Amino acid sequence: MRRFAPIALTLALAVLAGTARADTFTVIPSSPLALPSADLPNVPGTVAVPARLSTPPAAPVQLSYGQLLGLWQSAGAAYDIPWQVLAAINKVESNFGRNMGPSSAGAIGWMQFMPSTWLRWGIDANGDGIADPWNPQDAVYSAARYLAAAGGSSDISRAVFSYNHADWYVNEVLSLSNLYAQGSGVAFSLDRLQQNLIAAQDAVAQASDRLVAARAPVRAAARVEAHWQKLAATASLLSDRLEYEKNAGIAGSRRVAAQAVVDRAAAALSSAQAALVQARQASAPASFAAGASSVLGAASFQDGWAFPVGGGPGIVSVAHTHHDYPAADIAAPAGSPVYAIAQSVVLRSWTQPDPSCGIGLTLRTFDGQTWTYCHMSYLEPTVVPGASLAAGAPVGLVGSTGDATGPHLHLQLDPSTSYPQDEAWFQSFAGVAFSWQDAPTPEVATQALRFTSSVSTSTDTVAATSAPVFAVVPSAQAGSFDLAPAAAPAGGVVYFNRPRP
Repeated sequence: MRRFAPIALTLALAVLAGTARADTFTVIPSSPLALPSADLPNVPGTVAVPARLSTPPAAPVQLSYGQLLGLWQSAGAAYDIPWQVLAAINKVESNFGRNMGPSSAGAIGWMQFMPSTWLRWGIDANGDGIADPWNPQDAVYSAARYLAAAGGSSDISRAVFSYNHADWYVNEVLSLSNLYAQGSGVAFSLDRLQQNLIAAQDAVAQASDRLVAARAPVRAAARVEAHWQKLAATASLLSDRLEYEKNAGIAGSRRVAAQAVVDRAAAALSSAQAALVQARQASAPASFAAGASSVLGAASFQDGWAFPVGGGPGIVSVAHTHHDYPAADIAAPAGSPVYAIAQSVVLRSWTQPDPSCGIGLTLRTFDGQTWTYCHMSYLEPTVVPGASLAAGAPVGLVGSTGDATGPHLHLQLDPSTSYPQDEAWFQSFAGVAFSWQDAPTPEVATQALRFTSSVSTSTDTVAATSAPVFAVVPSAQAGSFDLAPAAAPAGGVVYFNRPRP
């Protein structure tokens, strides 16, 4: 796991907080309605929801940073939940309302509730008569209620675990919460850094795609030109030679025109590369802060190794097996950063997509093993044969070039006789840099986090592990909510008692 010095952390927070003005925030008043208690879920049929609950609205609501802060603070105060935790969940789940789903699992809205969970815990916080997960006020207040029902007022770690039953998720949310607790401007400064970095990565990936596409007509025209030139050089008749030379000239003109397009695409890529360098430099100090690393897609390190894709276990995943031979297909959004896995030397690299592997490279790590990366959208210009790379050095961006059905990094040993996933270094990043697609992601033994709320005077120590979360519902209510009487203590039914994934 990444280790960093206190001075770097202090610098990171200074960079983050220094970009936000304290007078730019407005507070959204708490709901004018009598908010439902967190003690019991909704009685079936008593809450009106959108007719097409899982369908996103045509024009999703977007809020300013000031409005977001006011919403988190008012909802947190209403249910005694630290606003920083609500902010962190909002960031992790929907990126402040930018990616509201439905997710692959069917989660929806600003805070990514499953529809069945929304029916039990969703509320109408803005007073329009509808409990709408796509409405920010309804969603954030409902999340606060849900966390309160899970005991968030006294044990925020358990409550966050009830929201998503994964220890990596608890660690990620609470690390962000701790970072946001340094000041309200930190959340938004970090968000700006992330958005700038993502925009720069996307611009480079797109510019690289355009350059690759532009080179194809040049090669095609050059082949045609060479064909006619060869015929002209061997023609026995003057009339034939002149005709062949004429055709070669036409093809040559097309090649020159196509090359001009290539030159413009190369210049655009160079400009995008420069912007990416600036974005990386701007975000580098902040990436050392616990909680910011995953948001900024920084490399994760462990005992001399680095995981090859940045972004964290919330967006990076891999299965234990590959579809037809030993390899790892590491799924991540297009444009995600790709890193050298260890101190290594580049053996080969190619920017013109191979029909199978796409854009990629082959490197030899310090232990003598040879590794190949495939399907990248972009390769760093410094990644050339003979180049020495440090662990975690940027080598490119995730893509889907070559024979790929979606964005991912294909990683394999050469020769491909064993799975990368079986390597001890690879497995050590489970729950830190990625999550398993086909099995539970194991707990990561980390030092306990300490979360201090600036809203409440309480301080909670958050361990990396947490016991099952439960709230006791009176047994008389059990039948209405399909609960499990067998799990009930005397006088009640255990609700929220959920096994680890």
